[in-house]
This record gives sequence, structure tokens and C-alpha cells, in this order.
Amino acid sequence: MTTKIIMDTDPGIDDAAAISVAINNPEIELELITTVAGNVTVDKTTKNALKLVKFFNADVPVASGAEQPLLKPFEDAARVHGESGMPGYDFGEEPAEVPANNAVEVLYQTIMANDDPITLVPTGSYTNIALLLKEHPDVKGKIKKIVAMGGAIGMGNMTSAAEFNVFTDPHAAEIVYQSGIPVVMVGLDVTMKALLTPETIATIKTLGKPGEMLGTIFTHYYEGNEGGIPMHDVNTLAYILNPEMYQTEAYWVDVVTEGPAIGETVADIRGAYHDGKTNAEVCVDIDAAAFNKWFIAEVKKMRA
Repeated sequence: MTTKIIMDTDPGIDDAAAISVAINNPEIELELITTVAGNVTVDKTTKNALKLVKFFNADVPVASGAEQPLLKPFEDAARVHGESGMPGYDFGEEPAEVPANNAVEVLYQTIMANDDPITLVPTGSYTNIALLLKEHPDVKGKIKKIVAMGGAIGMGNMTSAAEFNVFTDPHAAEIVYQSGIPVVMVGLDVTMKALLTPETIATIKTLGKPGEMLGTIFTHYYEGNEGGIPMHDVNTLAYILNPEMYQTEAYWVDVVTEGPAIGETVADIRGAYHDGKTNAEVCVDIDAAAFNKWFIAEVKKMRA
């Protein structure tokens, strides 16, 4: 039994690892990759997605999307991911041509053409998804769920309150959480625990060409510490494939769209403000040791 997904992404180092898992895992059918401005500008995120598809000789279409958030000024994370988004590894020639910025229409066509509902996996800002839902509300019935990397009910990483993906386009995140589509929030509460240890990274580097590629770009990731490096976006795929590794709680999640807490995801943990209703399954804990073992096993499956 496979799960059909579309990845909406801004590679980015951890995005690259997530895309690599999605392309190579036989339980995942990756129907489409759409790109968005986030970690770096959308021209760069699109080129990076194309590089990965070519690296793995994958037959996966790539569509370029939003160049900027809906309302908020764009702010990238090149300080974390490097100017290119995927520094350090030589992927060969740059892609000759970057697709036109038509991700919303390609998303709509791909989703509607499928017989079965599709799971959306946004691992960057949610701008493309928000535009899709606003421009084509009839698509909602064809989306099984949204497994989204982003948010936190604890500490943020852009401000004390806000995580990067939601901070980048909080108005888009608000549209996603108010859409009525089932949402799984894979946020910093688990991704900052799911650290790839130095031992895991050393092992990955020995696992053929894919391991060499991932290990190389990981060394350029400026978000590590002595305990390891977070693989934020990879957790979306880990949740889809191994939900038992995660502990979740059902909450209503609101998104702050203005003021000093802009981008904060506020969970109604007391069930006090929404008549007991919930709009998200929020990942609150993870088996980090199991995550490391799982990721090594995923890299072993990769072929380039």
C-alpha cells in the first residue's frame, strides 16, 4: 500500500533530505514537486529540486511557485542553508531551464486528475498551498490531509514565538489551518529532538553516492550543535511512514498574523476557546533513537 504525496518545498538542506527519501521509498508515490521562496529565492529552490530529481534519475515533475509571501516581506534563511540552498556538493551542470511560475495550476491539475485523494507535504512556507485553496476551493475534497513541517507550541527559531516556515508567510499558514482539511503539524517540538547524531552522519557518508551527497551538504548546515543536526523536513516523511515514532495531541491551532508574535502557532491546549473543536494533530514528542535508525535505513535504499 503506497501513499500518494505532493511535496511543496524550498530546498534547502533538510528539504533535500526529505525529497531524497520521498523519491526512493517504495511506499511513497511522489506525484509532483512544487517549489516556493523560503530558505532561498524560488529560482534557487527550483534549481535545487531539479538537481535532486536528476541526481536520482527520477521521473517526477517540478513546478516553480510563489516568489514571495502573500502579504509579508520575504525573508530567507541563507544564513542557515548557504547562498545556494544546497552548498558543498557538485551536482554537475546547472539546470538549463527553470519551469515557469505555474505551481498553483499544476497542483490543481495533478490533484484533480488523481482517482485517490493526495496527501500534501509542505516543507517550506505555505504560500502555494494557500493560493491553491483560495483560487480552487473545489480541490479540498481531493486532499486527504496536509502533513506540514512548521510551527511550534513551544519555542520558535525565528523569534521566541515563531518557527521559520510559518513566520515566512503567516497569512498563508492561517489559510491552511482554517481550511477544514485535516492537518498534521510537524513542528519544532519534535524536529528539534530528531537530531541526526554525529555517529549517524558519519555512517551516512559511507552509504554510496546518495550518502556522500547528503553527508556533504549536511556539513554546510549552520543549525547544528554537539548533539547533532535537526532534520526538520524529513520528519514529515517519517511521520507518514512511521507514525508510531511520534506522540500527537489534537488541538485547535491559530496563527498570529501581526505584531511582535507574528508567525506564532497558538494551540488551544485547554480546549477553552473553540468549543472543544480541533483543527490539527500536533506532533509533541518523538523517539529520536528510532528516527536515527530509520533515516540510516532510508539512505541505504537510495540509488543514484
